[in-house]
Amino acid sequence: MKFVRAIWKLLVGIKDALVLILLLLFFGLLYAGLSARPDPVRDGILALDLNGPVVEQPAKADWSELAGGGGVREHSLRDLIAALDAARSDDRVKAVALDLDGFGGGGMTAMSDLSDAIRRVRSAGKPVIAYAVGYSDDSYQLAAAASEIWLNPLGAVVVAGPGGANLYYKGLLDRLGVTANVYRAGTYKSAVEPYIRNDMSPEARENYQSLGNALLETWRESVVRARPKAKVDIFLKNLPAAVQASGGDFARAALAAGLVDKIGERRAFEKKLAELGGEDDNADGGFKTIKLAAYIRDKVPSHRDGAIGVVTVAGMIVDGKAPLGTAGGDSIAQAIEAGLRDDDLKAIVVRVDSPGGSVMASERIRQALLAAKERKLPIVVSMGNVAASGGYWVATPADFIFAEPSTITGSIGVFGVLPSFQGSLQKLGIGADGVKTTPLSGEPDLLRGPSPEVAQLIQAGVDSTYRRFLAIVAQSRRKSPAEIDRIAQGRVWDGGTAHQIGLVDGFGGMEDAIAKAADLAKLGEGNRKVRYLDRTLTLRESIVDMLASDESEDGGAGDAFAALRGRPDAMLTRAIQDVGFILSGPTIQARCLECPVALPAVRAKTRERSLLAAMKAWLF
Repeated sequence: MKFVRAIWKLLVGIKDALVLILLLLFFGLLYAGLSARPDPVRDGILALDLNGPVVEQPAKADWSELAGGGGVREHSLRDLIAALDAARSDDRVKAVALDLDGFGGGGMTAMSDLSDAIRRVRSAGKPVIAYAVGYSDDSYQLAAAASEIWLNPLGAVVVAGPGGANLYYKGLLDRLGVTANVYRAGTYKSAVEPYIRNDMSPEARENYQSLGNALLETWRESVVRARPKAKVDIFLKNLPAAVQASGGDFARAALAAGLVDKIGERRAFEKKLAELGGEDDNADGGFKTIKLAAYIRDKVPSHRDGAIGVVTVAGMIVDGKAPLGTAGGDSIAQAIEAGLRDDDLKAIVVRVDSPGGSVMASERIRQALLAAKERKLPIVVSMGNVAASGGYWVATPADFIFAEPSTITGSIGVFGVLPSFQGSLQKLGIGADGVKTTPLSGEPDLLRGPSPEVAQLIQAGVDSTYRRFLAIVAQSRRKSPAEIDRIAQGRVWDGGTAHQIGLVDGFGGMEDAIAKAADLAKLGEGNRKVRYLDRTLTLRESIVDMLASDESEDGGAGDAFAALRGRPDAMLTRAIQDVGFILSGPTIQARCLECPVALPAVRAKTRERSLLAAMKAWLF
């Protein structure tokens, strides 16, 4: 017994020591965060080191990243635009350095908005210099707005254009014996195709090809407008010929086509920045640097008051509450309702960048916006990269809808997926049997498959939801449900076509939406400030956010063709999310399959990371 007691005391002592160490570590990190002073902002070059994607609403760091798990830095589009606009009249900012090595993209519409902000800096007489080892679609669209584009001698401009492959799971489900029971409304509602096919249907291919062609033309027009002398079409139609004409040198080919202005190593680029902003031997790169995070803290207001409330619907729309970066129906609705309790709120602007998701969550957000309309508050919607399916559902209360030509919208259709495992049980030699007292007893039966009666009921629910969707859009757009049905059916549209068929009212970005909301609310020039109606961070989230590093995990993009690797980690994350969706059970969705390709790669959810990390370690 003495031996057992000794062992017990030893275990208790180890436990107490570990608890003490963890507490000391926690309070040490907390003290470091509280006592840390922000970097002072001095004269120099505003360094936009965009290492990671640009998003509407960055997801907050979590404990695993804080403990060293890493994570991709996400940059807030609105903060970047605000910082660039502040730099225009800030004498401390001598120039802007746009470092795009490691850039994760952000979607054509976001790049267009950011490019406009860069052009405003240039119009104030301040140079903007871009540098990268390799430029792809998004990064080149952004760089095209700069005063000078630098390219590494071993670099390249490689534009792939919209398009790519989606994952289809029917073969996998057949092997597992899982049946995807699909219920949908809309000829083009292809979000269910990955679960019932191994390839794309002719209807989906027609829609996607038309959409991709329209987006590519929008990208081309944007670049040609920024660099009219550049021979863009050569690189789009026959890159190998352009490279061969330059002796196999990708960088020289880009220079000859007028796509870049300078070929040089990073040291030459940094020397140029030192000439513009002043030398500093103690700073990275040897030039006086204004760090982006410090500048945002110094110059970008927190927007805690203002007569115009801005609501952000970013990411997948899900039921209940969700962290920033995901559109939780309750989270967003409660933020709107909290704003409505303030009598100083006079108008609402809704920024939508979402492929949709849960019908119930979309309706929860819509009802909160309808409550604002009942109080005579004008509502203006600004569509970002994507506002489709549920993303369009939440836009319907608007008095005016702005989009960009590159916005993906529409996808007015509904579906539901219910998994059943009769094939899996048969493969395992397991039987399933039982009794019923009514036709609905034990239904939906996931072991033997849903009965015909239940399948009929679920399809009726999908059809009913689709009719409601049509009615909501018809009322919003002042058309009949039959007219909306002809342009609905789950079909996806680019912003230019959506404007022609009446799904949006005009072209413009957030500035246009804010100005329109102010006009509708009859606000004077001095009363047009905005406030952001975001979900309040919890104490835990606030602590993690305070302790999180300003720097991203990755150190660069690698060689010039790194952008073409297709982000295998993001593809795995998407696959895990898709499989999780089908296993989550019967929920009616208004979601767009092809829309996520227009969004930057999303951060994997915490519960998915361990599996994702194991798969990455094995595959890559």
